Amino acid sequence: MHSTTILCVRKDGRIAMGGDGQVTVGETVMKANATKVRALKGGKILAGFAGAAADAFTLYEKFEEKLERYPGNLARAAVELAKDWRSDRVLRRLEALLVLADQEHGFVLSGSGELIEPDDGILAIGSGGSYALAAARALLAASTLAPREIVQRSLEITAEICIYTNSHITILEL
Repeated sequence: MHSTTILCVRKDGRIAMGGDGQVTVGETVMKANATKVRALKGGKILAGFAGAAADAFTLYEKFEEKLERYPGNLARAAVELAKDWRSDRVLRRLEALLVLADQEHGFVLSGSGELIEPDDGILAIGSGGSYALAAARALLAASTLAPREIVQRSLEITAEICIYTNSHITILEL
């Protein structure tokens, strides 16, 4: 997915999620300071998206509906959204990826049915996701940085490498 970079890092009971601000249409930068991460449920859940913005907002709405149905249960809401996303003809056409995290869980969701909770507490999506993941893993293993600092530095490194990622970074924390 050629769009953005979203990174979430969990360490010592703290969580930080960040994303760059670049909106790219084809090979043109249309906007440099978009916000692609948000807090949901009164700041108890962090969510970020990569892909088509309108599709992501549709998925946010569907996810919030699942949270209403399964209050306080991120895992169940994520599973139910993944099932709907995979089986519904309209949702299946949405071109976006989501990262969702609370104090207990973190997931990457896709329309092809993936619902992944990584072992190391690092979630990364988008065109720069692999770069951000590698940088975050290295920083997590070799430093005493807090999650916010790891996300910041990893996204800065990614912006230096990935042409679809810029250095206008938004970070939220739990």
